[in-house]
Amino acid sequence: MGKNILIVDDAAFMRMMIKDILTKNGYNVVGEAENGIKAVEKYNEFKPDLVIMDITMPEMDGIEAVKTIKGNDGNAVIIMCSAMGQQAMVIESIQAGAKDFIVKPFQAERVIEAVSKVIG
Repeated sequence: MGKNILIVDDAAFMRMMIKDILTKNGYNVVGEAENGIKAVEKYNEFKPDLVIMDITMPEMDGIEAVKTIKGNDGNAVIIMCSAMGQQAMVIESIQAGAKDFIVKPFQAERVIEAVSKVIG
């Protein structure tokens, strides 16, 4: 059975792109969320092996969501995604507990490399 992944991004087409890359590579996307609040709810509901989380989102950003999820489950595995030029936020998200980050626009090889590195 493939690993279960939750995708969090406020842009539906970004979620669709990541989902497509992951499913083609044998991963199972168990849920999607469009903001940090929903991400925390879905994480608690599905307990995925991995969360791929956007940094900049409405209602609750990715960094706050990482802190909340890691606070509830210290073993949570999270990869952040960000657009170019958000280095400070990437550093902050790693400090908050994220394991890796991928830069938009996504390159399939980089997504799979990051995912396989953190969850196999």
